[in-house]
Parts: sequence; C-alpha cells; structure tokens
Amino acid sequence: MSTIRFFALQESQNRKPVEVKEISGSRSELFGANVFNDTSCKKFMTKEAYAALKDAVNHGKKIDRKIADQVASAMKAWAMTKGATHYTHWFQPLTGATAEKHDAFFEPVGDGTAMDKFDGGQLVQQEPDASSFPNGGIRNTFEARGYTAWDPTSPAFVIATTLCIPTVFVSYTGEALDNKTPLLRALQAIDHAATDVAQYFDKNVSKVISTLGWEQEYFLIDSALAASRPDILLTGRVLLGHHAAKGQQLEDHYFGSIPERSLAFMRELEIESIQLGIPVKTRHNEVAPNQFELAPIYEEANLAVDHNSLIMDLMSKIASRHNLKLLLHEKPFDGINGSGKHNNWSLATDTGVNLLSPGKTPKSNLMFLTYFINTIKAVHRYDDLLRASIASASNDFRLGANEAPPAIVSVFIGQQLTAVLDELERVTNGNLSPEEKTDLKLNVVGKIPEILLDNTDRNRTSPFAFTGNKFEFRAVGSSANCAKAMTIVNTIVAQQLKDFKKDVDNLIENKGLKKDDAIFNVLREYIKESKRIRFEGDGYSEEWVKEAKKRGLSNLKNTPEALRAQITPLAKEVMIQNGIMNDTEIMARYEIEMEEYVKKVQIEGRVLGDIVMNHVIPTAINYQNRLIQNVQGLKEIFGKDFEQYASEQLDIIKDISKRIHEIKSNVDQMIDERKKANKIDHADKRADAYCNKVKPFFEVIRYHCDKLELTVDDELWPLTKYRELLFTR
Repeated sequence: MSTIRFFALQESQNRKPVEVKEISGSRSELFGANVFNDTSCKKFMTKEAYAALKDAVNHGKKIDRKIADQVASAMKAWAMTKGATHYTHWFQPLTGATAEKHDAFFEPVGDGTAMDKFDGGQLVQQEPDASSFPNGGIRNTFEARGYTAWDPTSPAFVIATTLCIPTVFVSYTGEALDNKTPLLRALQAIDHAATDVAQYFDKNVSKVISTLGWEQEYFLIDSALAASRPDILLTGRVLLGHHAAKGQQLEDHYFGSIPERSLAFMRELEIESIQLGIPVKTRHNEVAPNQFELAPIYEEANLAVDHNSLIMDLMSKIASRHNLKLLLHEKPFDGINGSGKHNNWSLATDTGVNLLSPGKTPKSNLMFLTYFINTIKAVHRYDDLLRASIASASNDFRLGANEAPPAIVSVFIGQQLTAVLDELERVTNGNLSPEEKTDLKLNVVGKIPEILLDNTDRNRTSPFAFTGNKFEFRAVGSSANCAKAMTIVNTIVAQQLKDFKKDVDNLIENKGLKKDDAIFNVLREYIKESKRIRFEGDGYSEEWVKEAKKRGLSNLKNTPEALRAQITPLAKEVMIQNGIMNDTEIMARYEIEMEEYVKKVQIEGRVLGDIVMNHVIPTAINYQNRLIQNVQGLKEIFGKDFEQYASEQLDIIKDISKRIHEIKSNVDQMIDERKKANKIDHADKRADAYCNKVKPFFEVIRYHCDKLELTVDDELWPLTKYRELLFTR
C-alpha cells in the first residue's frame, strides 16, 4: 500500500467520534436562540420601530432613516448579548456559495477612547468590493462598486461572534448580482397573481405565500482519506476508481442504523441549526453507503432558501470538526446513487389554507383544482426553462441515473388524480346544466379528499411530482442554491395564474358565463392542452424517451443545451413581463453559467491529467518493472522453457503497456482539445466544445485507469479506493 494511502487509512482507523457537548434545554427551547426573531425584536425595539419593521416585512413598506437607526441599535444590543463583536452583510452572489465581509462594531472616537457603533446606514446598505464576483458583463472589472441592501423579511442571526444580516446584492446600475433578488421579485409576482385568483373563492385572502421544504442529501467520508485523493479535494468527486465489490446492491444502508461518527456530526449540526431557527426535523441514512439526508419543516420560500444556503456552510464546518469531509457534489462516486435536493413547493394563504391541498367542500376543492391544474399547465408551457433551472456540470452526472429523474421534464400526479382530470376533461362546454353541476361537484370534485386519503403513489423517476399537498421538484441538485429553481417555479406559475384570470374574466364578461362555469371551462381546456406533460410510468425506460419525443418534449441531456432555454423569446418574455429580470440580467446569468460550466469541466480535466501522469502511470510502470524482474528471474531458472511458467506475467505486462498507451494517448488528445476550446471567444461555443470535445475523454481515460487499479499490486496503488472511502466508519 502506498505511503500516503497507508497513513490516511491508519489515521482514519485511529479516530474516535468527537464528543458533542449537549447544551441545556430541549430543542424547542433552543429554537431561534441565535436569531433576531419576533420575540427579540419586541424585547429590544421601541414600539415605533417594531411596528415599522412589521410593515416592511408584511407589506413591503420602506423604513426611513430614523427607524433604521432604532432597528440597528436594537439589533446591535441584542447581538452583543450573544457575544457578537462584528457584523456582516450576508449575501448570495452568483458563485454558488454565500459571501460575507466582517466589520467590527468597534470604532475609535479620537480622544484615545473607542465606542461600539452600528447605525441605520450600516444596517441598510454596504458597498463591498464587487470586482471579483461573477457579473456576466454587467460592468467592467475595474468598476468594483456593488451594493448589499438589507432584506428585512429574513431575520438577522449570530454565528460565533458575528451578526449576520441577510441582504440582496446589486450592481452600481441596479442589476441583480445575486440569487436572492430575482427570488424576492418572483415571490412578489406569485403573491399578486395567486391572490387575485384566490379572490374567486375567498374574499378574505389578501396574501399568498410560496412555501418550500427542501431535502438535503450528502456524503460524509473520513477527512484523512479525502485528503489522500486530489480529485476529491479539488473537484468534490472521485474522477478515477473501480467500483467496490460491495456497493449499495444489498440496500442495507438505506434507513439503517446511523454510524456513530455520523450521528455525532448530525447532533451538533442539529443543535446549531435549531439555534439559528432552521427547523431541522428528519435525519436518516440514504441508499448509498456513507450517504445521508436531512430535512426541515417547510417555511416561507425566501427564508427556506436562506436556511439551506446557511446549513450547507454549517455542514462543511461541523464535518471538519468531526474529522469528516462533506461531499455535496451530485455524483461523487460513479456506480452508486448521487445526491439531490428535493424542493417541495406549495402555496399558502394568509387565512391558513394550503392551496394545493384539497378541502372539505366542493368549493375548496375547486380552488385546489385551479392551482393544481394551473401548475401543471405552467410546467407544460415552460418545461425547458424548468430544466434550465437545475442545469449544472455536476448535476449532468446525476440526471437520469437510478436515483434521479431524467432530463426530460414531466409531471406525475398519480392514477387517482389522473382519473379526476379525465372526468373534468369530459365536462360539456358552455353553461353547465343543474344535473351536470351536481354530478361534477359532488361525484368528482367533492370526492378528491377521499381519493387522496390513501394515495401512496410515488414516482422517483418523475422530475416534478404531486405528493398529496405539494409538488416535489426532484431534479434539483444537492450542491445547488434553491433560489434559481424556486425563482423559475414561482415565476412560471405566477404568469400562468395571470393568464388564467384573464381567460376566466373573458368568459364571464364576454360570454355571460357564471363564475364556476367559466372556471370549469378554462380548466377543461388547460387539461387538454397540458396532457402531454403528464406521465405516470418509468422515467428511466427507453420507451419513455421514445414516447416523449413523439409528444414533442425536449430531452436536454447536458448543461449547455439546457441553459439555452433561458434566452429564448418565451423565457425572456415571462421573466421580463413579471419584473423578475431584465434582458441585461438574463444575458449576464446565461454568460456566467456557461462560463462556470467551462471552468468546472476544465478543472476536472486538469486534475484528471495530473493524477494520471503523476500517479497512475508511474505506479503502473513500477509494478510492470517488478513483473519484468520476475520474468527475467524465471528465465534464468527455466531457460528456454520459461514462457510456460511466465505466460500470465507476460500477459499482464502486455496489458499494462496497452493501458498506459491508451491513457497517455487520450490524455494528450484531451489536452489538445482543451487548448482549442480555450481559444474560442464565445462562452456558449466554448461550453459546447468542453462538453462534446473535452469531456468524452474522461470516461475513456477512467476506464483504462480503473482496469489498472484491478491489476496493480494494492500495496503500490496510490489512490484510496472505493471500499475504503465508502465503508470506513
């Protein structure tokens, strides 16, 4: 065994779980302890400031400078009771990570003394150096000015000694440079559109809130073993490695007893999360060895997105304290399940009604059907844009594999609801007779809660599935920021609801139909129009690929193809009309995401070439030389008859030479293609070149390297193997 690998294994085997010091108090008592929540606001703020803050949160009203100073003073006083010495505007730039610049409350007065200062100006806005953040051509590199602005709808929190203030991040000219700004705009759009439609059913509804419950999958491996793998450290995944004899085929890890070290990590993570107001509820082993999942209770979408971004950062820090390496890559290990982040999305009214949950009366069920069918229609109309929302270099490895939905977007609703929609499709056009109304409302619409009561249908192969009282967007990747997917989902549904209201009002005003008749007629047409997007079968099957093509559905298998859906006239129209992004912001994101794809594939290609040339080939030659010495010794002993005693060794020597030749040849070709791609000026064409010309070499090179791993003496092989990475506890 190689020296590095030996010491990595020895260190991992000698480690014991880190002891988690339990904090006094139950989880419920600890919840939100480090959050400037409503309770803290009331305690530290004046009544005037508190009322103004609630108006800003609930109604979007602006906070003047005087009130901002009061809020800042209260926030600082509260934070200092938690041990805070610094503050930061915490934001989500277009890097896929969060960003923060810490400033101390401390400020010299000038007479040899100092004071703690934090006023309304520092709370509301800051000007970080924005020159190194992705901007997609929105401004020149030398124009570094960018602004972070306080988002009062997401409460501030304290981590260690820093007060963190959630903010948006915009350029000097006002364009969004982050993930949060478009999301907030989309949430406002869905609020207005969904509230207008809700008025058909309940005049008391004045606000509709988009909710999100994410499920975060991840891998934990020993940090010493991870440190022995350059590919894991630099790309987050294993670029080489033969599958272990045992993987996930026995399905014994799924929901099994959680390993002690992993459980210690989870306990500490949960305590910190609970104190930060993240309502983590569920933890369990996932399908693949050393793979796990955590999930919170659903929250308002903006807060849920912030919490997911925050918890991904927490997970990495806490894992390192337990001598573990967190892997959020969508496919860190070939041959076993990758990781997703299922986004469970729904809509709730300020009257406490889940709009995607059937009620007890035909009226409430008609409201449910309205939002249910309009969501399906939105996915049907903007399926390519939805696919683009989850496109990334890392998610390309996962989509369509055994644990993830395919790249073809479809909606699963289950047999029972399919029967309901089929029945509604048969409704007669125009005015309904009293008999038709009675039959429809009582026998079809009225029975929806009953047919869903024992509805256990699930379809893991569906990218967008209805699961009882919400839609589950299963295709989102584990490393992704939820904001992009949630921005698209809320935007397209908002647009669809706006169109629905126009269609219904037109039938009422111009055709003289009653409200319910108009709603039924419009829904009937939507059911017909969106039927092709509904699929109840196996999304992994070849039959579905052929069927989807017949239906005219796209199969955008890679990121460069998928991202182009963001800049089509249809996509631009829905984003611009709803005020989510302007044309400059749309094109900037397209440029940034194409460039990100190129950089990630480029890095993987460089790392792969380095490992192959500096680790794999030298090791193979070393082992081959041992075999050659063995053969030479046999020749000295047996003379001209030595071949009958050394035939196997000679075959291995020949095979190693063949593998080395194939590896070296393909690495050289990959480097040549990479050099050609780097000379291409346009980001989208360069991305195509990396996808179609550079990336295909990865699998060829890996195939021959993995064959050498099976051949070369385990004592010599330099890279920690699958069996060690996945089964070391």
